[in-house]
Amino acid sequence: MTDQVDISQAEWLVMNIIWDRQPINASEIIKALADQPWTSQTIRTFLHRLVKKGALDFEKEGNRYVYSAAIKRRASVKTASKSFLKAVFDGQTGPLITHFVKSEKLSAEEIQQLRDLLDEKESR
Repeated sequence: MTDQVDISQAEWLVMNIIWDRQPINASEIIKALADQPWTSQTIRTFLHRLVKKGALDFEKEGNRYVYSAAIKRRASVKTASKSFLKAVFDGQTGPLITHFVKSEKLSAEEIQQLRDLLDEKESR
């Protein structure tokens, strides 16, 4: 099982549904993505690409395809995050954190979570 799969922004939406609901058939995925501007054929194309990339496994049950993730969400997020960090912030974590803290509205709970993470990191 590899977690080094390049997933497009649209494919992330599909993968998140599959990670949350697997195993899941194509019709259920299409229904879950009803708020997106894609046809059912476009979603089926995403599924085909994700299978080809090794991100999805499938089984045929009658006339339906049932999908499950072939890659782990956590590892995929880590890989995508590192790629984003390198591309946008030259691999520097500090500027990334500063950018999001300054530009995004954070709840009191989120601020406390950040403090807790920083305290934990500092104590190591």
